[in-house]
Amino acid sequence: MTKNISAEAFTEKLYTLQSPEELVKIQRYFKSGAGQYGEGDVFIGVRMGSLFSLAKEFIQMSTDELEKLLESPVHELRTGALSIMNQQARNNKTSENNRKALYDLYLRRHDRINNWDLVDISCMYVIGRYLNDKPRDILYQLAVSDNIWERRTAIVSTGYFLKNRDLDDTFHIAEILLNDTQDLIHKAAGGWLRQAGKSDQVRLISFLDRYASTMPRTLLRYAIEHLSDQKRKYYLALKKTDNEAS
Repeated sequence: MTKNISAEAFTEKLYTLQSPEELVKIQRYFKSGAGQYGEGDVFIGVRMGSLFSLAKEFIQMSTDELEKLLESPVHELRTGALSIMNQQARNNKTSENNRKALYDLYLRRHDRINNWDLVDISCMYVIGRYLNDKPRDILYQLAVSDNIWERRTAIVSTGYFLKNRDLDDTFHIAEILLNDTQDLIHKAAGGWLRQAGKSDQVRLISFLDRYASTMPRTLLRYAIEHLSDQKRKYYLALKKTDNEAS
């Protein structure tokens, strides 16, 4: 008998995994400043490890069924949908047509991807891998969006390119985001600059020489984390001097 891989079947199984204790942990975490969740979001209390294991059982779910999960107000159901999308996008056997369908679904329903964890779990492969051999104009459009999560998608998606030492988009989009007001964007941009610096520290240093004194402190701290103590102190001192001067 063919296994039921519908959104309804996934939902039924997910609810068997909920835990009151886990719900308390999740709500405390998301209300502690670790990440804000979207208006209308509901949590039911499912451990992420259990959710990801369940998602593997539904890796063949169609994009139509995935969209049904994305429409849910339940955060864990949308997490499940994006985990399945991520697993499909990572699978080398996934066809180009299916990759395009995942890419289109992600962008078309970005309104349902309303927190950093939902972005980070999926966009590097769903968006980044799909664009690897294609024009990347969409990332630059997302980078100037009024929507914080679309801006985060823009920078986090470039992580896939870094695997191939393709650094240009990470540096260009980080530059666009230097004046962003959101801490969650500062962390993402700084983190990927740090990662890019592993491949080309000279380019990272050049970027820091130009912008360290004016970039947000969180972004700077993330970007310089893997530099020597001497270099970290130097760039932090530039930032301090700039603050004192203002």
